[in-house]
Amino acid sequence: MPEPSIFVDADACPVKDEAMRVAERLGLVITLVSNGGVRPSRDPMIRVVVVPAGADAADDWIVDAAQPNDIVLTADIPLASRAIDKGCHVLGFTGKPFTTASIGMALAMRDLKQHLRETGEIKGYNAGFRPADRSAFLSALDTLGRKAKSLAGK
Repeated sequence: MPEPSIFVDADACPVKDEAMRVAERLGLVITLVSNGGVRPSRDPMIRVVVVPAGADAADDWIVDAAQPNDIVLTADIPLASRAIDKGCHVLGFTGKPFTTASIGMALAMRDLKQHLRETGEIKGYNAGFRPADRSAFLSALDTLGRKAKSLAGK
């Protein structure tokens, strides 16, 4: 199995710098995929891909490029589901992993919240990103990256 890569759903990602630091420490290629607004890097281990504007253009690119045992970083639950189906490890920006065991409930909660917003039962506010989330993300990505590397060595 080849070395894993990290793919970042980089539009509105609050932990790009942290992800790049972990990738560098572990010696993994990281690809930041967005509709724009991400500066190119001279580091050959950091790839920046700009996709055309469109609702799922970045998601589609990531799913097409990712291979089993790669790591996908996203807050997008449908993208997480598609990446899990490909055999990828998926981590949210707060350090919460999406797994085959948890993705069904995450999709159901997403649909429920969308319905409640549409009917006016709840407001569409997302929780703020806290320093504790950043710390949890760093720890979880480091652990996941080491796990993926060890699986590649088998």
